[in-house]
Amino acid sequence: MDKIRVIIADDNEDMRRIERKMIGKVEGFELVGEARDGLEAIELVERLRPQLVFLDVEMPGKTGVEAARIIQDMDPGIIMIFATAHDQYMGDAFEVYAFDYLIKPFKVDRVIKTLERARDRLNPDKDEEPLPVSPTPKITSGRLMLHHKDGVSFVSMTDIVLVQREDRATVIYTAAGERYITADSLAETEARLDPSVFFRCHKSYIINLNFISNITPYGRWTYVVRLKGIAQDALITHEKYEELEKMFG
Repeated sequence: MDKIRVIIADDNEDMRRIERKMIGKVEGFELVGEARDGLEAIELVERLRPQLVFLDVEMPGKTGVEAARIIQDMDPGIIMIFATAHDQYMGDAFEVYAFDYLIKPFKVDRVIKTLERARDRLNPDKDEEPLPVSPTPKITSGRLMLHHKDGVSFVSMTDIVLVQREDRATVIYTAAGERYITADSLAETEARLDPSVFFRCHKSYIINLNFISNITPYGRWTYVVRLKGIAQDALITHEKYEELEKMFG
């Protein structure tokens, strides 16, 4: 199995050295880059495409939270772990769906457990107990006109499985394995979809309720939605999961 690619971002060299050592203690991880500020972290993520990023909150250029918002728009599937001496930023961190929030000085066991959970999340062979959701099949009809740089495409709404932000664009995945990039924002796309079938489960994802396979825990207050027919999955917040339960209750 390929190692999980990791970037650490902290303006303190001593802290980067500590994080470097802790990452080295857990099997399955590879440190591929280090950043000294938020802007450098964004550049490294865009260039090196890691699967996990350690972010200090207070950094020059851009804070860890500001950097996380941009990173999430590039790839919402990247696991982001905040590491800081200040707990007052915890609410901001979880608004960008942080996997975890570690308080400095670190306890080694705490960091190792977080990395092991992240590894399990990224391991496709890991079996997890799904949370109870039993969607009732819904029906929609019509086609969606997608604007892109080459013109427009028409996609049947019944075929759309997932709409997500990816590389700072809106991307649509279909049951037939097609992938469409549109110039429309996620909000603009959502406004043209049937709200009884398509559900905004996260600021970066819209899912077709007919294609939910299962929902499993992710980090604090966040879950993973696995979808039938495609390799991509989505994140759903705790609040949105409760809303989904009510819809199918």
